[in-house]
Amino acid sequence: MDGAVGVERMGEPATQHEEVNALHSLRRHWPEYLMEAGELALFMISACVFATLLQHPASPVRHAIAGELPRRMLMGMAMGSTAIAIVMSPWGKQSGAHFNPAVTLTFFRLGKVRPMDALFYVASQFVGGIVGVIVATVLLHGAVAHNAVHYVTTVPGHHGVAIAFAAELIISFGLMTTVLVVSNREAVARYTPYCVGALVATYICLEAPLSGMSMNPARTFGSAVSAMSWNALWIYFTAPPLGMLVAAELFLRIRGGAAPKCAKLHHANNKRCIFRCGYMQPPEPNQSLIKEYSK
Repeated sequence: MDGAVGVERMGEPATQHEEVNALHSLRRHWPEYLMEAGELALFMISACVFATLLQHPASPVRHAIAGELPRRMLMGMAMGSTAIAIVMSPWGKQSGAHFNPAVTLTFFRLGKVRPMDALFYVASQFVGGIVGVIVATVLLHGAVAHNAVHYVTTVPGHHGVAIAFAAELIISFGLMTTVLVVSNREAVARYTPYCVGALVATYICLEAPLSGMSMNPARTFGSAVSAMSWNALWIYFTAPPLGMLVAAELFLRIRGGAAPKCAKLHHANNKRCIFRCGYMQPPEPNQSLIKEYSK
């Protein structure tokens, strides 16, 4: 693996053969695929644990905090902190900490993720979402199945599916716009994880009553599988990718078509980068040596 690290850190483009060879990608990048699955699994376990503590009728925390808004604020802070921790973890620093198919597909559209990597990332994220809820169900002895928690499913609020769709579209647009703008400004790029965490916390506190606050098809699907609840699933498969893709198009237009530097949310580390990375380009050839050898 070490030999491959040096090449990919230099940001060299893959050959056409590498682009279409799934086995080749799997052989070289399987650690990142497993990391993506693990990251969303951890996020879902965290969501299930905190939702059970804050919502289950048998929880002393639920009885101590009667108000719905204070509980949502605590849930937001917990999940925002979880998102930051994942992005800043060794796994997040290496895989890029997408743990969201909508994020991966957006960076694929922006030319930063190769096709096979995008395919395996998305598949891994869906597996991670499902496994995370199952593991949480076992750890919590089935408490997450109670109607007050309901496997932390994301469903439209009482305002209906149209409002839920619009809300998911807007918050997804806001998240991706923030990621692209902050991560591509050298002076503030290191704050990208904290901006993401702050948005997650804010959205859970303010937007969750409208759509459940997903922004992530794999996150919603992971809960839906355990709950066997498919209510308005189409919203969470369409609105988040659409919102993020619109943000990407706007980003490109403002920058005159210039792509972002990389698909990582945290790049100031010593972990390898499997993306089409703009931070570390191959060195320019030594023109004097070229002239000497051409004599």
